[in-house]
Amino acid sequence: MNLAEPLPTAESEKPPAAGRSERAGERGFEVVEGGPALESLWRAFQDEGICSPYQRFDWVQSFAAALAAAEGFRMQVLLLRGGDDSPLLLLPLAVRRQHGVTIASIVGGKQANFHLPLMAPGLSSRLAASRLQELLVAAGRDSLGVDCFVLRNQPLSWRGEANPLAAFGGSASVDVGYRLALGSDAEGMLTRSFSGETRKKMRKKRRSLGEVGTVRFWPARSPAEAETVLSAFLDQKQHRFRELGIANPFRGAMQTFLRAGSVAGLASGRPAIELYALSAGDRIVATFGGAGDNWRLCGMFNSFDGSPDVARCSPGELLLADLIRHQCEIGRTMFDLGVGEAHYKTSLCDEVEPLIDVFVPVTPQGRLYAAMAQRAVAAKRFVKHRPWALRAVNALRGVKAKARS
Repeated sequence: MNLAEPLPTAESEKPPAAGRSERAGERGFEVVEGGPALESLWRAFQDEGICSPYQRFDWVQSFAAALAAAEGFRMQVLLLRGGDDSPLLLLPLAVRRQHGVTIASIVGGKQANFHLPLMAPGLSSRLAASRLQELLVAAGRDSLGVDCFVLRNQPLSWRGEANPLAAFGGSASVDVGYRLALGSDAEGMLTRSFSGETRKKMRKKRRSLGEVGTVRFWPARSPAEAETVLSAFLDQKQHRFRELGIANPFRGAMQTFLRAGSVAGLASGRPAIELYALSAGDRIVATFGGAGDNWRLCGMFNSFDGSPDVARCSPGELLLADLIRHQCEIGRTMFDLGVGEAHYKTSLCDEVEPLIDVFVPVTPQGRLYAAMAQRAVAAKRFVKHRPWALRAVNALRGVKAKARS
């Protein structure tokens, strides 16, 4: 892992006051409190530049508005412009105190599987990684007052463009992503994704599910439909977590985020969080939520009805098949099921998305934090890839969850 050399510095300057925008020629980055002041530029940049759906304006704003107070961060946006004043790179950052240091990470936390910057096409050929790192450290020291940038889950590239943050160097993330390249032939895609025997079983399961009610796959297209799908998801997850004896993470501010994200942009047909459902009659038997743009749908969460009469029909699998067909029909070229290993991901997706964690120290304290964080990532990766260790950790989590309840 390559760490940026910390620059010797006196006490960091205070971050700009709310609503204040700063631009200093030699520092390079403009620093803006929050995101609304940049909305017009941001929306244009996200369509003309390159980013994942998790860095689109509506997704980031929905997340920050719902979770900033609950998670104890303030949102700061770094904007780097070219000589013609056009945007080159935009970083939406969550700045917080953690373990006695101030860190900056890309907004989204665990809900965003990929923590990319918004970047202009060809940026890597126009700006050396060493220069970008120098500018980032200067912004962290002089304007943000941070000790370390923590840039987790960095893809090496996106839509054929090298990720400039990954060029800093890093170590493998705890998990990898799982993706499926799509084509215009929906039925051909399903043939590629599911074996002949599996498709035969799915047809039988769909007929069995039809005995519960007419089977229908549908996307949420109105606020009322979004609330219906989201309510089904939350209810199904609550039952599942109760069965497993673990705490439900989809509560409080997280629910606020999901509700806000599912309606932000919905009127224009571009919601920050797209919701899909599989129904049997009036009963929603499976749900799926993801972040999407013109090219890709990134899976965020899913659920299914665990009732025996429904679960035996594998409604989650049936929904995924319909979802893949739908993505092909609307012209998307990539679909992913996020990070973290699961059988349904490895069996459906035929490509792996390598990810690295990048730490950029700004101060001596940040350098120490980065070294410790790197060791923590290595320990988590060790556990996740050794079944015996993972079973032991999950058992301990279950005991702790039951004790809390």
